[in-house]
Amino acid sequence: MADLRVFLLSCPVQHYAWGKVGFSSEVAQLLASSDPLVHIQEDKPYAEMWMGTHPRGDAVIPDIHISEKTLGQWITNNLNCLGPSVKETYQDLPFLFKVLSVNTALSIQAHPDKELAVKLHAQAPEHYPDKNHKPEMAIALTPFQALCGFRPIQEIVGFLHKVPELRLLIGNEAAEQLEQSMGQDLQAMSSALRVSFTKMMKREKKDFEEQLNILVKRISQQVAEGKDVTDSNGVLLLKLHAQYPGDIGCFVIYFLNLVILQPGEAIFLQANEPHAYLNGDCVECMACSDNTVRAGLTPKFIDVTTLCDMLNYTPAPSSSKLFPAVIDESDPYVSIYNPPIPEFTVLKIKVPSTIPLYMMNKIESASILLVVKGKATGNSAALKSELSLQRGTVVFIAANESLSLELSSEEDLLMFRACCLP
Repeated sequence: MADLRVFLLSCPVQHYAWGKVGFSSEVAQLLASSDPLVHIQEDKPYAEMWMGTHPRGDAVIPDIHISEKTLGQWITNNLNCLGPSVKETYQDLPFLFKVLSVNTALSIQAHPDKELAVKLHAQAPEHYPDKNHKPEMAIALTPFQALCGFRPIQEIVGFLHKVPELRLLIGNEAAEQLEQSMGQDLQAMSSALRVSFTKMMKREKKDFEEQLNILVKRISQQVAEGKDVTDSNGVLLLKLHAQYPGDIGCFVIYFLNLVILQPGEAIFLQANEPHAYLNGDCVECMACSDNTVRAGLTPKFIDVTTLCDMLNYTPAPSSSKLFPAVIDESDPYVSIYNPPIPEFTVLKIKVPSTIPLYMMNKIESASILLVVKGKATGNSAALKSELSLQRGTVVFIAANESLSLELSSEEDLLMFRACCLP
């Protein structure tokens, strides 16, 4: 029997409190579709599905013909499967592929670059458990809301005029500096933005709680009277306050862009980019690290000083935060999301139902394939038998292996494939 280099994976699920509950979760739907024996609990959150070799959630290999029971074990014993460049550089998958189903906000956060990651790990390994950076990309499966990057200065200044509680927290001196920076060079705007944001984030808890209560009371009254609260970002404020009462993160919405992704649209979060996922379902790919610096909208450890010091304070419109995919020149059914980091690339593969047979391209690295929609039968020289693919199926494909797919559904086949392109 040929070495099995293409095989199914059973992937662990994380039931974090912020996840969508029951079948409202894309994670739960994928699980149930791929395995009818899985029991989905309607009152339980299904937040994340991990597709990779993370030590806290290594994917399981259900194939009885493979002696290793997890993907991490199999890769350790078959390093050539990674591909030459990946094997030489990483000795493991350099990425973790996920599905996220977000019901409540995940925290105001950013990820350190490699230099800062080393420093933080040395200082506080209990909070920053490794030395690696953690760039990540989210690609929407459903309409997906996130905060991402600092707004244009004029938008923030507009909120200073409409939300007096915000101006009070920042202080007149910092607010005036921000107002005066409009029309100046980028350095002046970024400097003023840093001062204002840091002033707000470092206010005493009793001060921002008092102002937040005043603001929430005022906006709630306006909503009850049927008034438009767009100028004060009122709807989002009330939603976040209901999730995290009295949290400074509720004021961060006046500094960060609200980005709403439609299915297939993506954001790439490089080092020092402030962000927070708010709601929706996505596939996410990230470098292998657990380093996250948080400062609000979370019950986890908060490190306000580090966050304020590290952030990229470049103001930019929300439209600039979208990360475009590029059509593969060799395959019109493939869209490539290729961020400017070496650890991962994500391919979106959408094959029309009118195409009876589709040959997936060989890739020079190991990859993980997730089926989101449609059905197909897979064949490969690296398989012991045909592979049945349907919604929720996850497949490991070793470097330079091919997989031909015979479509067997009236609907299009939609898949995402994470890899490490040389």
